[in-house]
Amino acid sequence: MRIDIYNIYIKDKSMSQTTPLRSEYLHFQTIATRWHDNDIYGHVNNVVYYSYFDSAVNTYLIEVGGLDIQHGEVVAFVVSSSCDYFSAIAFPEKLEVALRVAKLGNSSVTYELAIFKTGETVACAAGRFVHVFVARESQRPQPIPALLRSALALLQLPVAT
Repeated sequence: MRIDIYNIYIKDKSMSQTTPLRSEYLHFQTIATRWHDNDIYGHVNNVVYYSYFDSAVNTYLIEVGGLDIQHGEVVAFVVSSSCDYFSAIAFPEKLEVALRVAKLGNSSVTYELAIFKTGETVACAAGRFVHVFVARESQRPQPIPALLRSALALLQLPVAT
């Protein structure tokens, strides 16, 4: 009998953390789990979630924001990340990584992400990911280019009044 340790942990955290819902996000990127994503415990290893986040964010930046990862003058470096886990996922499940922008600064952006099993409304995991945009040559912070900034602005939730 397998104990769902994720749900036990979340219940022990009291009500300080709520599990994100699909309706709270603006963009979804499909991700297929792979056989080698599973660890010896039979579920996706925790470090793999970060690769899902990285893939979803960079796919969006390339496809919507026009980021040229090979020749562009500006690149994005991850400077901070975190993840909370709510329920296990395992190969061969199909996933969707949800993405929104929490803060859009001059040279940095804070993303909020969640991982959903395809079609489910409650997240399996939620994370935070911060990029700083830098000049490729100097590796010094640079203002986010206009096209990228516009693409990122599309992911900001409306401010509640």
